[in-house]
Amino acid sequence: MAVTRDIHIRIINKVGRITLNRPKALNALTYDMAVAIEKTLDEWIEGDDIDLVMIDAEGDRAFCAGGDIADLYASGKAGDYEYGRKFWADEYRLNAKIADLPMPYIAIMDGITMGGGVGISVHGSDRIVTERSMIAMPECGIGLVPDVGGSFLLSRAPGHLGEYLAMTSYRMEPGDAVLAGFADVQVSSVELAVLKKNIEENGDLSVLSEFASPPSIPSLGAHLDQINEHFSKDSALACLQSLDADSSDWALETAKLVRRSCPLSVACAFEIIRIVRNMASVREALQMEYRFVCRAIEHGDFIEGIRAQIIDKDRRPNWKIPNLEQVTQVHIHEMLSPLGSEELWS
Repeated sequence: MAVTRDIHIRIINKVGRITLNRPKALNALTYDMAVAIEKTLDEWIEGDDIDLVMIDAEGDRAFCAGGDIADLYASGKAGDYEYGRKFWADEYRLNAKIADLPMPYIAIMDGITMGGGVGISVHGSDRIVTERSMIAMPECGIGLVPDVGGSFLLSRAPGHLGEYLAMTSYRMEPGDAVLAGFADVQVSSVELAVLKKNIEENGDLSVLSEFASPPSIPSLGAHLDQINEHFSKDSALACLQSLDADSSDWALETAKLVRRSCPLSVACAFEIIRIVRNMASVREALQMEYRFVCRAIEHGDFIEGIRAQIIDKDRRPNWKIPNLEQVTQVHIHEMLSPLGSEELWS
């Protein structure tokens, strides 16, 4: 059994258990936590001590609200771009490992699950949400793009729901998460303790069907036709222009959400999803995402996005490219072109 301040790792019978333990920080994922999870998975893969993995978190507010980006901001602000690149490279390796894990991986996404939290949950074989779950990929709001393999899930969402979720940072309720393919089953939060104990004692996932309840009605279900109409265009700008031409309240509010995010990020996120839709694996998607984030601190808007949203909290970012109309294909190519010897899977 391994016990640390931020993460609790142990084996119960034949079940490998990982519990995030930073409830006051909404279980935000630090670099050391990601490294610890990967090291543990490597040991479990090599050995024969476990039959399945189950990950959850302390507290009832969040599974994991994302990566802990304080060090990323500080190092980038100081002109150190290598720390961020290493952080993302190592985190993405973990995300790919979870996607390729040769054993069941049960993720219990009770509460807020965003960004880095998505990366250590949605690539598992069995993804559980509760009535308290809220799942989002809000990276465009801080000058990044949906990453940790999230672009792969977004590209597989029904119709053009993926483009919508990426460009608006929409916060999915549990029913929406199931609809979009980010979760498999909904369970009542009051039954989680019994469910987890049952799995630990028996190591049998068939019990999950006994606890499953019908998913909540997805809020997005009523807007799928509108989403497909507006987000099926050939570029992020064309999608926004389509929304602007629609006088409905829904279209007006959606256009506001798109404009609230970093224009360069929105344009690149759209492009990534379209490219990844023709890819076969999470690893390929991660490589595509890495091209953007590898450049985001030095050449993009990550530092300004974090300043405006988290440090100063003035919500008034000064983006390098002020609006989507001014983002060109050259800008997109500069952020998404291959990295040569610096490629993630070089």
